[in-house]
Amino acid sequence: MKRLFVDTGGWMSLADRKDPLHSDCKRARDRWLEEAGTLVTSDYIMDETLTLIRMRLSIHAAEKWWNQTAESPRLKWEWIDVERAQKAREWFFKWKDKAFSFTDCTSFVLMRELHIKKALTVDSHFAEAGFEILP
Repeated sequence: MKRLFVDTGGWMSLADRKDPLHSDCKRARDRWLEEAGTLVTSDYIMDETLTLIRMRLSIHAAEKWWNQTAESPRLKWEWIDVERAQKAREWFFKWKDKAFSFTDCTSFVLMRELHIKKALTVDSHFAEAGFEILP
């Protein structure tokens, strides 16, 4: 099964038609889905995305994003439990020379655990952590 992790930056670019990478992110997502791939994201990403869309666009845009993604059969939601959070803390404190957010680290842990090599994101931290980024 082909899985693509979607980070907050990817979701935000998809939600905001004025974003400079909107079209590129949309094409990358659509191509992935056309090739029978699935999307994966986490509850931490959901938190960041809903908040960011609300602040940058509107509460209505956040609600629209939620309604489009929440029940999608092409999207798999993963939850950061205690074990994953502990691994993320280890990653967070291990890489002192990187500016990874804690949420980035939860995503890296999840991607490694699920053997996901690619992320739809505009965040270069994913490349620094060894993942391929789209678009």
